[in-house]
Amino acid sequence: MVPSGFKECLDAEEVALAMERGARKFNQTFDLEVVPMIDGGEGFAKTIVNLKDGELIYREVTGPVGEKIVSYFGIFVEGDRRTAVIEMAAVAGLKLVPRNQRNPLKTTTYGVGELVRSALDFGVDHILIGCGDSGTSDGGAGLAQALGVRFLDKEKQMIEVHGGGDLIKVASIDTTQLDQRLGSVTFDVACNWQNVLCGEKGVARIFGPQKGATSQQVEQLSAALEHYASLIQEGLGMDVRLLPGSGASGGLGAGLIAFAGAVLHPRFDIIMDYIRIEEKIATADVVMTAEGSLDFQTPNGKIPSEVARIAKKHNIPVIAITGTIGKGAALNYEAGIDAYLSIIQKPTSLEKAMIKAPEWIEESIESVLRQIVIGLEMAEKKLIRERI
Repeated sequence: MVPSGFKECLDAEEVALAMERGARKFNQTFDLEVVPMIDGGEGFAKTIVNLKDGELIYREVTGPVGEKIVSYFGIFVEGDRRTAVIEMAAVAGLKLVPRNQRNPLKTTTYGVGELVRSALDFGVDHILIGCGDSGTSDGGAGLAQALGVRFLDKEKQMIEVHGGGDLIKVASIDTTQLDQRLGSVTFDVACNWQNVLCGEKGVARIFGPQKGATSQQVEQLSAALEHYASLIQEGLGMDVRLLPGSGASGGLGAGLIAFAGAVLHPRFDIIMDYIRIEEKIATADVVMTAEGSLDFQTPNGKIPSEVARIAKKHNIPVIAITGTIGKGAALNYEAGIDAYLSIIQKPTSLEKAMIKAPEWIEESIESVLRQIVIGLEMAEKKLIRERI
């Protein structure tokens, strides 16, 4: 069982525990391997820190809508390298944006920059950032401001950028006060490699609506991010518009490249360095995975499709359970998922679904296993008949 989390509901470990309970409810003797998976989003920092026997450091920082919140980053040491792990979702995630304030024109990554600054205070050599489950689309401008970057208007006066919508007001970028400690630290970023900053498949158009943007706001945000990319190209000499991963977490990927010299990686590649799952998948009879929503975006590097990719190398069948089945979900058959089903069996409210999710996951896993056993028994009876 290799599940992802259900966004804004259950983290990967909670989903995994519910899946295991469902399997044990049906058969206590099953030989189970349960591996909660992270994708750079919720649970990233805590999972990595636990695996590396590190510690969590808590700090008061700026949340996505500008309020003060308590967030955290992790610290662990390997050899002579001291690494900080920062989880974007824990400081500027969508779950931290109240539903009545979800407007990516006005949410900020400033708190992410504050955590980076705090990590630098600890004398780290390396910073690992997980990009996922974000509630922002400011291109990493908030992060940049927290690290000393100044955004200026046409009169060379500093502008406070409080969200992606403010980027259109910026005339130039001043990096002369950028925290000099950044030059002695390496950055690796786990992100969705498919996300780009600009264009028809840019982050504003693909993810803006999920973060609360209206169709008009999507166009405003798209224009603002295009303008921002032009300023980065003019001032820093790099074109971040279509770089793989540049659109991760509402363009935080682009900001990390431009202002921190970060190296972006497909999130599953980095995560596989910490969580070894291929050998577990290779010896399985069947693999079960999970995600909050299964749709046309799942094959683009999300955990169920990456799990399926590994399983198919070893001819192992894959079943996915999900909270909701969205548009284009059938594309997941081509991505290697052999079957999928929703845990929601009747009309219900979102609030009730989030409360009942653990119970419904248990029930769904038990039901799937019962169906598998029925299939095996039918196949065995057919084989006996053929022998007779």
